[in-house]
Amino acid sequence: MRSEPLHFTSAGGHKIAARLDRPVGTPHAFALFAHCFTCDKNSLAAVRIARALTAEGIAVLRFDFTGLGESEGSFGQSDFGTNVEDLVAAADFMRAELIAPSLLIGHSLGGAAVLAAAGLISEVKAVAVIGAPFSVAHVAHLFAAHLDDIARDGQAEVQIGGRPFTVSQQLVDGIKNQDQGGRIAGLHRALLVMHSPVDQIVGVENAAEIFTAAKHPKSFVSLDDADHLLTRARDADYVAQVVAGWSSRYVGTAAEAMPADDGAVRAVETGAGKFQVEITAGSTRFYADEPVDVGGLDSGPTPYQLVSAGLAACTAMTLRLYSARKQLPLERASVAVRHAKQPGTTPADLFTREVTLEGPLDDAQRAKLLEIADKCPVHRSLEGGASVETALVAAPSLMVAATPDDEHYRDMDAACREEG
Repeated sequence: MRSEPLHFTSAGGHKIAARLDRPVGTPHAFALFAHCFTCDKNSLAAVRIARALTAEGIAVLRFDFTGLGESEGSFGQSDFGTNVEDLVAAADFMRAELIAPSLLIGHSLGGAAVLAAAGLISEVKAVAVIGAPFSVAHVAHLFAAHLDDIARDGQAEVQIGGRPFTVSQQLVDGIKNQDQGGRIAGLHRALLVMHSPVDQIVGVENAAEIFTAAKHPKSFVSLDDADHLLTRARDADYVAQVVAGWSSRYVGTAAEAMPADDGAVRAVETGAGKFQVEITAGSTRFYADEPVDVGGLDSGPTPYQLVSAGLAACTAMTLRLYSARKQLPLERASVAVRHAKQPGTTPADLFTREVTLEGPLDDAQRAKLLEIADKCPVHRSLEGGASVETALVAAPSLMVAATPDDEHYRDMDAACREEG
């Protein structure tokens, strides 16, 4: 995932801070995320959902509502209508500068906001809400004890989530008389409702009301014992995975949009940490990184671990291919590879390989398979040395790899045939 800061202008003329999370390659769809009441674009739920969607080839724009986070404006002078206007302004910006969003995602009051905004953004095909209230006025319980003060003075400072916020009479008035039932009934988009039955902030009965008001296609997923803000990483990850999987039916998948595989393995900086890169190999994506003690995030294997993984995988595959050809009773092969540097020796790199062979093999068969391990194509490449040619190309790279994917199979096959 690559994340970049952006700004757009709200309907009220304020500078709105946003982040665009992009997948490797060209996104096949764009999503717009609305955070919870008094939260911001960097909430745990927002970041993890964005990360999961980028893995599916969907770019995500998350932003701070007016007066929150890094956005300009006064929270005290904003209201629910301002939130909806911010969402429409974000969609307008995406339409003009990127691609209009086909997926809207909202958390808590942000869920109510995307339900209200969806009908104003023609390109939206699907809407997902997480812990959303049915009635916008539900949020008033957070400052109910101050309603008299707000009515008398026009505003009051209240504590929400341990932080001070100025709540104005404008905000109080703005959450009244919102016809969410009518908006949901007329949504005409696929709807996913996610809610925890033990949510102490927005009761699960709100999910039932939203679901009942909506027309098909609609889906409901229980979040079991998750809290309202999804503060546990595993809960946020689960929500992200479900949203990513569900939305693929309506906005497509990365595999459907991915260009023909040219055989290249690509590493692209994500902007997270000092070293993290996203690796794309065919239809597979994962992170490579460095350990925390050298400044990395430890979010994936190191480059030398990836080389070791190549040797281990090639060895196991070659043993399987040879034993199948010779009908040897090999039940399972496992290979452990470690890498170390040996200063003062040539070559300085040492890969140690431990092979475990399971099954009723006799001593001769085990010895033969150990000999075959030394003939795997990656082993031969490491021992024989390899040439590396480097060229500077324009982004995105369309360079065709010199070694196509099926070359490895042919090399294994040739190694096995050498043994008769």
